[in-house]
Amino acid sequence: MKNPIRDRLQRGETVTGLILFSGSPMITELAAAAGIDFVIIDMEHSALDLDTCAHVVRAADAAGITPFVRVPEVDANLILKLMNMGVAGIALSHATTDNCAKALDAVRYAPEGSRGACAIVRSAGYAPDDWNVHVRRSNDELMVIPLIEDTPTLQNFEAMAAMPGLEVFFIGPTDLSIALGVPHATFDEPKMSAALDKVVAAARKHGKYVMTTIGNKPDPVYGKAVRDRGVQAIVLGTDGHLFLDVCRRVNTLKN
Repeated sequence: MKNPIRDRLQRGETVTGLILFSGSPMITELAAAAGIDFVIIDMEHSALDLDTCAHVVRAADAAGITPFVRVPEVDANLILKLMNMGVAGIALSHATTDNCAKALDAVRYAPEGSRGACAIVRSAGYAPDDWNVHVRRSNDELMVIPLIEDTPTLQNFEAMAAMPGLEVFFIGPTDLSIALGVPHATFDEPKMSAALDKVVAAARKHGKYVMTTIGNKPDPVYGKAVRDRGVQAIVLGTDGHLFLDVCRRVNTLKN
């Protein structure tokens, strides 16, 4: 099965996503019903465990929305379990060229990587007829999405953009803005604007794509402006962001 997010990016389309903190299969289905293309299940800041992730992945597959998982570090055992349950890839927090190389190794079977092999797992279809077909598909389709959140990574981004196997780069505006000394700034702020331009230019040079979130300013006009600057994958925010924003805007009855 082809990775639909990669295919749509290659066609020049814009895709939208949601970071899932709640671990709710229903929210995942609602996101799909709203036309959102992917969810990133959060295992960095949230309290979600593997069992909850598995239920969300099943819901995502049934609803036709692509599931990724954000991990805080390269834990090969955790990544193996996520790959086995059938996620489309991982988003790697505080990415560097070193931990990206380790993540690419962890998500791929030999000879491209060191992922452990087991046929009785969901991603393999539970004992596939042709194991080699499963290996080739997995190695070709699974994605590692680095989060650009630190000044050294931004400064040396050209080297990361050139790495084979990396295709989409997620600018994490909250951590990056803090690292740049402008906490919680949007891409309208000069330092953040320059960072966005730098990442987009390097990604385009190497035929790659940029992702970011507008969760700190969930406004469609702002989102379209970010899109028009070269970001093809736009995360609308976390499920918590969006719920809180709607509640605040609608809850005017006491005023």
